[in-house]
Amino acid sequence: MNQFQNFTKGFIKENPILVLVLGTCPTLATTSSSLNGMGMGIATTFVLIGSNVVISLLSNVIPDKVRIPAFVVIIASFVTIVDLLMQAYVPGLYEKLGIFIPLIVVNCIVLGRAEAYACKNSVFSSFIDGFGMGLGFTMALGILGAFRELVGSGSVFGHKFINGDGILVFILAPGAFMALGYLIALINRFKRT
Repeated sequence: MNQFQNFTKGFIKENPILVLVLGTCPTLATTSSSLNGMGMGIATTFVLIGSNVVISLLSNVIPDKVRIPAFVVIIASFVTIVDLLMQAYVPGLYEKLGIFIPLIVVNCIVLGRAEAYACKNSVFSSFIDGFGMGLGFTMALGILGAFRELVGSGSVFGHKFINGDGILVFILAPGAFMALGYLIALINRFKRT
């Protein structure tokens, strides 16, 4: 598979949210607005790229018996970096995302890419894979957050487009399930044609 195909497979073909349906907990919890969704996606992308590169570098050194715990420690290191950077530079977003930033450590997307791809491929390929999957994750969270914010409050990224109140349920937890279901159905329809 060439590097371009490896990079773009995270957008539609193997999108972690819309196709593989991985990482739904942070997806549903953090996409009440487009800014929250994008923030979570960018944070996860940073962790994906960093952990993929380091795991690829150390794959021949890490013994098989401690492979998964070693991956978790590497991922946790990058999550700590993201956590501290967000706390220092974007405290408002950090407060909104709350506990979901530290929970990136156990996000099955990150650990899954480490196990399925990074430990078996070169550093450059692992970087491209992490960047592509992270971008696909960010894109899905951004679209879902924008849809929920637009329908729920009539705004996107805080800019009001529709006067009056929206459909409040889309800002709340049930709206996350409905919006994700519609988005997955749309992607499935698109993939069939």
